[in-house]
Amino acid sequence: MTAPRRQGGEGHEPRECVVLVHGFLANALMLTVLARRLRRRGYASEIWGYRNMCCSLLVHAERFASVLRRLDAAPGVSRIHLVTHSMGCIIGRAALGIERPGKLGRFVMLAPPNRGSFVATAAAGTFGRMFRPVEELTTRDDSLVNSLPMPWGVDIGVIAAGHDALVTTESTRPDVPHDHVTVPCMHSSLLFRRDAADLVAAFLRDGRFPGSVAAAERHATPTRAG
Repeated sequence: MTAPRRQGGEGHEPRECVVLVHGFLANALMLTVLARRLRRRGYASEIWGYRNMCCSLLVHAERFASVLRRLDAAPGVSRIHLVTHSMGCIIGRAALGIERPGKLGRFVMLAPPNRGSFVATAAAGTFGRMFRPVEELTTRDDSLVNSLPMPWGVDIGVIAAGHDALVTTESTRPDVPHDHVTVPCMHSSLLFRRDAADLVAAFLRDGRFPGSVAAAERHATPTRAG
């Protein structure tokens, strides 16, 4: 696991902190552009990364839960928001099942495989034993991602990639009330686009994406596809 990178907020009044988590086969450096854009909007930011791509994502969730616990106790943090990408979204989901911060704010998921990835399903037979998350992120009903509970009582915003080669748009949807928007780009491009950063910042501020109605009114709880 890489050490968290805390940026902004030192020596000031308590501030809202955005914790960013990357996805499978990625690294913390991929989040620096988005973190910088959020800092410009007044948020403190912390990038949390992990290196082990072979262990269960639940191992990372346990470690991430300890980060949430620390931030919850930090006097310099007034509110904790999660902004996660791809498998990082599932790590965030699992971590909230372990540690629910009292300062928990909003949860933005970028291209999340909330109902699994069809690529993981296709690759599980070949790579599932070597890379445990591949097996855990399949679209099977009994896979880990489809067995984890969704967090309730938190504003969730989902930004899907319109040209995603890893996750279908339908699979990005959690089965709890949420707001949803699609950006015309590839899976990892969401991390670098200014319009995606604008959408993230808008949701953190308002609890909905620009032009949408309240998430609870817009989306009834969907039925999980088999």
